[in-house]
Amino acid sequence: PPRLPPNRPPSPRKPPPPIEMSSITDVESTLSRISSHKGVKGVLICNHSGSAIRSSLPPDETEQYSALISQLASKASSVTRTLDAEDDLTFLRIRSKKHEIMVAPDKEFLLIVVQDPEMGGE
Repeated sequence: PPRLPPNRPPSPRKPPPPIEMSSITDVESTLSRISSHKGVKGVLICNHSGSAIRSSLPPDETEQYSALISQLASKASSVTRTLDAEDDLTFLRIRSKKHEIMVAPDKEFLLIVVQDPEMGGE
């Protein structure tokens, strides 16, 4: 039979730093500021697995955007690294006739903004 490695206790991990209330307030004020821009349909924050953490979109749209856009951002990041191993994806923008989706990836989260392309930005 194959030899199994000896049982080792899991290596101790440093607990994540506590989330400060000022950080939560900063996030909330930033989301509020982004949401108030003309043409913004919704703002959401999700993890890289596609689980929504905060959203101003209806629940069904939140689930759909977070699941699909997290997959797309992961693929775009992979393509970026494949083309240049020293490069990282910093921003992703998708524009269609009906929507403009802007994605700002971070180490742990994705910030996704959905807006009407006729009313937003430019």
